[in-house]
Amino acid sequence: MFKNPRFLKEPDFKHGQPKRTAVLLCNLGTPQAPEPKALRTYLAEFLGDPRVVEIPRWIWLMILHGIILRLRPAASALKYASIWTPEGSPLKVWTERQAQLLQNAFNLSNHQVLVRSAMRYGQNNIPTVLSELKEAGADRILILPAYPQYSATTTASVFDSVSSWSQKTRLIPEFRFINRYHDHSEYISALAHNIKAHWASHGRAEVLVMSFHGVPQRTLELGDPYHCECHKTARLLAESLGLAKHEYKVTFQSRFGKAKWLEPYTEPSVRTMAQNGVKSIQVVCPGFTSDCLETLEEIAMEVREAFLHEGGERFEYIACLNDNEVWIQGLQKISLEHLQGWPLGHPNEDQLALSKELATSLGASA
Repeated sequence: MFKNPRFLKEPDFKHGQPKRTAVLLCNLGTPQAPEPKALRTYLAEFLGDPRVVEIPRWIWLMILHGIILRLRPAASALKYASIWTPEGSPLKVWTERQAQLLQNAFNLSNHQVLVRSAMRYGQNNIPTVLSELKEAGADRILILPAYPQYSATTTASVFDSVSSWSQKTRLIPEFRFINRYHDHSEYISALAHNIKAHWASHGRAEVLVMSFHGVPQRTLELGDPYHCECHKTARLLAESLGLAKHEYKVTFQSRFGKAKWLEPYTEPSVRTMAQNGVKSIQVVCPGFTSDCLETLEEIAMEVREAFLHEGGERFEYIACLNDNEVWIQGLQKISLEHLQGWPLGHPNEDQLALSKELATSLGASA
C-alpha cells in the first residue's frame, strides 16, 4: 500500500483503545557537551529560529553562519564548562527532575497522567517526545512551557514546534496549551517561599534584584506582552514579600547584539548600585524555573564580580525554583486547572464517575 512520505511512521490505530492524558513540560534546550562543536550545533538551531531573531532572514543567516557561529561557540563552551555537572547541563538535569517529580505528584494523587519533559532545541526535542507519547497511547496532551511569562521568542516557538510535528502526523492528539502563569498564585507563592527560605538561612540584603531574561525592545513595540508580565510578576512577588519599592529592583539580563533591549540592564544596574553606596544585594531570576547558564554563570559569577568590583561587599544569588516541593505542587495545580474535563483516572474509574454524575443529574431533574 502506498504511504505518503510526508507523514511520520505511526503506531497502528486500534478501536476502543483507552484514552491517555499527558503533560509535556517544555524548556529551551542545551548543548550536548561544553565543547565548541556541540555549541555550534546548538546555537545554529537556537539562533536560526525566526522567532528568536526577528530581522530579515537572509541578512541574519549571513551574519549567523558567517560570523557568529565561527566566533561564539568557543567562548560559550568555556562558560558552559564552568557550570557543567556530572549529569550534564543544569537546565537538562533540573527540567527532567521537575518532570519526574510532577509525575510522582500525579501518581500520589491517583491521577493517571503521563508526564514527560522536552527541549525546544537540541536533543530530547519536542517532536521526538511527542512521538513517544503518541506511541504510549497519549491522545490528549497538555503543553506546559517552562516560561511563566509569555513571549513570542519562547512560548510561541514551543507552539511552532508542536505545530510542525502535527503537520507530519496523520492522527493528531488533542492539544491544550498553557500560554502563561506569570501571575498565578501558586507560582508567586513558590517564588516567595523560595526567597523567604533563603532569608531564613542567610538574612536579607539591602536590595532584592529581580533579573528577568531580556528581549529586544522592538518586541514590546510589536505587541509582545513579556515586559508587562515580568513587571506584574515582580509587583506581586514584592507584595507577597512585603517589600517597599526602594527595597527591590527589576532588571533584564542576557543582552545579545547591538540593538536596544528591555531596560534597565542587570549588570550596569548592580554596578551603579555599588557606586552609589549599596553594600549588599541578593539577585533572584523569577523568569527562570530551572537554573541554567544564564543564572549560574551570568548572574552568580559575572554579575557578582561586577558588583564586588565596584565596591559592593555582599552579593548572593538565590537559586531558581528547581525541585522546590512547593513549586512541584504548584505545577501540578496549574496543570490540573488546564486538564479539567480530560480523563485523569483508569478508564473504568472515569466511566464510573461519569455514570454517577449522570445519575445524579437525572435524579435532580426528576
